[in-house]
Amino acid sequence: MKNIEGDDKTLEDLLSGAAFGIDYYQREYRWERKHLQELVDDLHGQFLQTWNPNRPETSLEEQSRYFLGSIVISKAGNVRNIVDGQQRITSLMLLLIYLNHLQSGIAEAYKVSKIKSLVYDEEPDGFKFKLNIDERNDCMEALLKGERYNPEGKSDSVRNLVERYDDLGEIFPKDMADDALRMFIWWIMRNVKMIEITAHDDGDAYTIFETMNDRGLSLSPTDMLKGYLLANINDPDKRSSTDKLIKEYLGKFAYYGKETEADFFKAWLRSQYARSIRARNRGARPKDFDKIGTEYHRWVHHNEQAIGLESSEDFYQFVDRKMRFFGDRYLELLEASTTRTKDLESVKYNADAGFTLQHHLILSAISVEDDSVTYKTKMAVVADFIDSWLNLRFWNYKSTSYSQMQYTVFTVIRNILRGKSLTEVRNGLYKRLREEMKEINFSTPVGLNQFTSKPIHRQLARFTDWVEKQSGEPGLYENYIVRSGQNAFEVEHIWADHYDRFMEEFDQQNDFIQHRNRIGGLLLLSKKINASLNDKTYEEKLPEYLKQNVLAQSLHKDFYSHNPGFQQTITKHDLPFRSHDNFAKADLEKRSQLYCKLAALIWSPDRLLGGERSLDIGSRAKT
Repeated sequence: MKNIEGDDKTLEDLLSGAAFGIDYYQREYRWERKHLQELVDDLHGQFLQTWNPNRPETSLEEQSRYFLGSIVISKAGNVRNIVDGQQRITSLMLLLIYLNHLQSGIAEAYKVSKIKSLVYDEEPDGFKFKLNIDERNDCMEALLKGERYNPEGKSDSVRNLVERYDDLGEIFPKDMADDALRMFIWWIMRNVKMIEITAHDDGDAYTIFETMNDRGLSLSPTDMLKGYLLANINDPDKRSSTDKLIKEYLGKFAYYGKETEADFFKAWLRSQYARSIRARNRGARPKDFDKIGTEYHRWVHHNEQAIGLESSEDFYQFVDRKMRFFGDRYLELLEASTTRTKDLESVKYNADAGFTLQHHLILSAISVEDDSVTYKTKMAVVADFIDSWLNLRFWNYKSTSYSQMQYTVFTVIRNILRGKSLTEVRNGLYKRLREEMKEINFSTPVGLNQFTSKPIHRQLARFTDWVEKQSGEPGLYENYIVRSGQNAFEVEHIWADHYDRFMEEFDQQNDFIQHRNRIGGLLLLSKKINASLNDKTYEEKLPEYLKQNVLAQSLHKDFYSHNPGFQQTITKHDLPFRSHDNFAKADLEKRSQLYCKLAALIWSPDRLLGGERSLDIGSRAKT
């Protein structure tokens, strides 16, 4: 083996050298939304530990550092092939591109131009990316330019790049001031560090990779928690049955992914037992909620008396009664997250929105003492609350990222849900939503931009599905929510991108673009139909709209004839649907107000009070 070099490098140092490539045995870019969210939350949380908005002049040397692990490369000449670490490097590249776009909306004095040099070198023949992978470069260039990229027919890596970049629009905190964003960019470049391990031979590099990833069988936190619990059960028969029960549930969790068991223990323990959370002020220390997220096995051991683990029987019941009960409910939530389930439809919607804290909230409201009717109703009410809460925040451009929501989620768990009766849960969540609606509401239309494409798509899917179900038709949410592949649905602009057709109504092109992207000017159409309409005028599109889903059909006057279900829906809910022979600025504004009313109706706090508990329940929900 030749010499192996290891260097402690900042991200700026790491990305300032020769471009990176990847070796043939590297897997596709496979990070999921949750992995990207964890990275962003960790970076942002660590930055906030020492960033003081009252002292923006604080130097980087006085601020915290963040270690992002190691990267193994094989170096031959000017080529640096990544042997281990490409998932993190790829995700960081996406984040740097996203941060560069965020700068477009801030004052020139706060912009960090150097960030671009970490993403690409500009050559006479175009961009040369620091992560230079041929099959991905077209996609990366489109993202860099702020353009939409169609990944159809491309590799899994390319499709995932587009998905994860779209996720950043929802994941990244939306309330960073200009000076904080500027310092955050510098902090990432100079205070985030990695160990670069360099081998000068491909064989040596792969040996290092193999050794780091395959040698040894370290125990997971779940393994250690299991051992601790079993060691405290004295009866051999009970210990044996407990061992079998834990293994049974771990097998069930594994069906949903290798990290599901850890997610369950974090959600269960936080929901039932966390009494504190790290304060949001600078330098605050981790508390129960935070510690459970990083070392739940140790937390249980150190807090055994606080959670009622004193005798051998307590340890047995902790698994046989409590873990079994919450494990079953968690499995129900996992299934409802993938398939709309009667009364738990909102669990699917919240999962599609990427809200990973919903299981914490739902589990916190239930108790092993609840009968089946009570715990099922509590779960449904909390899921509906989350659905209304998330959409209310989105319509007012409020972040729903983990880092922004976790403190508030904890306070809701502690003050409104844990240990409460069904009536208290209903009333507490209703009051919480009503209080929030005094400050934020559904009165102002949202718009499409490079950061809202995914949630806007979900909004349109919900509107279309809801109106269809209310009209007595099967709601096709599961179809509308698909964003890639042959059966994908795409956001259709009612106005084609031709400013020249609207110059009489708009003095400036930017004003036209802003109106064109308002939600009232948008529909969902199948990918094939959307492509065929493309640059057509509204009058040319209108006959095709009549053949599509209900939101598109409602633009055509013929749809209002011989359609009693739709007419009854309009009357029952006082919805201002109307046909449009042409679609000018005033028509778009009226259509936007229609969508505002739909949003206020679908996500009304009144759905939490019982009776017709949710107008969203439909015939396609699984019983």
